[in-house]
Amino acid sequence: MSDTLWLIRKTMITTFKNYKNLLLYIGMPILGILLASLIHGGSGETALNIGIVNHDKGQAVTEDTVQFILQLEHVQAEEIKESEARDLIVSGELDAVLMFPGGFAESLKNGAPGSVQIVSIKGTQVTGYVSSYLNAYINNIAAIGRTVQGDTASFDTIYKGYRQSDFELSAAKVEDRSANYGMTKQTIGYLLIFMLFSAVNLSGIIIKEKENRTYYRLLASPISPRTYVASNVIVNLFMMMIQIAVTLIVMIRFFHIDPGIPFWQMFLLLLLFAMVAIGLSLVIVAFADNSMTANALQSMLIMPTCLLAGCLFPIEVMPASIQRIADFLPQRWLLDTFGKLQQGSSLESLLLNLGILLAFAAVLSLIAIYRFGRNKEMRSYI
Repeated sequence: MSDTLWLIRKTMITTFKNYKNLLLYIGMPILGILLASLIHGGSGETALNIGIVNHDKGQAVTEDTVQFILQLEHVQAEEIKESEARDLIVSGELDAVLMFPGGFAESLKNGAPGSVQIVSIKGTQVTGYVSSYLNAYINNIAAIGRTVQGDTASFDTIYKGYRQSDFELSAAKVEDRSANYGMTKQTIGYLLIFMLFSAVNLSGIIIKEKENRTYYRLLASPISPRTYVASNVIVNLFMMMIQIAVTLIVMIRFFHIDPGIPFWQMFLLLLLFAMVAIGLSLVIVAFADNSMTANALQSMLIMPTCLLAGCLFPIEVMPASIQRIADFLPQRWLLDTFGKLQQGSSLESLLLNLGILLAFAAVLSLIAIYRFGRNKEMRSYI
């Protein structure tokens, strides 16, 4: 036990006497929080600027339709002249322009509404929102016109009753947490990348000490190879715990990001992934003959898998085939667990995800142990 403690102390001193390692293990995840905040910070509610060109002025039905648009939430609308529409859209002052044709009110009374033209250069993200509300409103009025079959007096009576209907729709405003949840998932995605690189760098000490012959000098003492590797794993796990705790505390306390998940759940889930990261780092060390090969393997394995798993971008924007590939990656299962917890799932309902992460950690560790035992160059470690 004393040998293990001495090795842990030696590894800690050797690692952290270089301030660049502190920057890598602690500073980079915090930089990831800042980057996630910048990406998702402006994703709150925004208002659409709509211009309205009315070629059917003086008609009560058309004027009421214009008022309906003016009262929509998240919409700032104003009546403009048709000659101004093109310049205002091109300059970005307006997101879209609605053009009501002449005779629009009469077409509604006849049950065959004329087409309201929507002009925009921002696509369906603007036109879809406005048209969904406008089409529903127009269809209701047109239904009255089809019912009365051209009887103007009947239309006016029913339309007046429709406008003065005494039923009300109750609505309650809820807090939009999507931005906070998005920042949390993005921060966790960056943290997973740094955890993987940190684990490989700490396990890589084994190769570096063999290259500079420190390992052989240690074995000349009573220290056994198993004790040497075990101390490296303990230091690695301890470093992961500090990295996770500091990142979560900074994210919640200093950046005021509400993850929607209790701190202890996030810490335990990330600690589970730390076991996966350490297992992967040992596999890389077991298969690498020198530091150059280890660096090449970590670059080849970590960044592509993190990209596919959705650590850098939401996986929902990727093709379905890529999403299927991500099911074979531990990062994907951890991010999926975080997402479901944010949606209200209980930790007990996610035992499959937790079991898969444990399986990844166990399989990677067994591969590393097997490789250490079979590789003559590495057998002296165990």
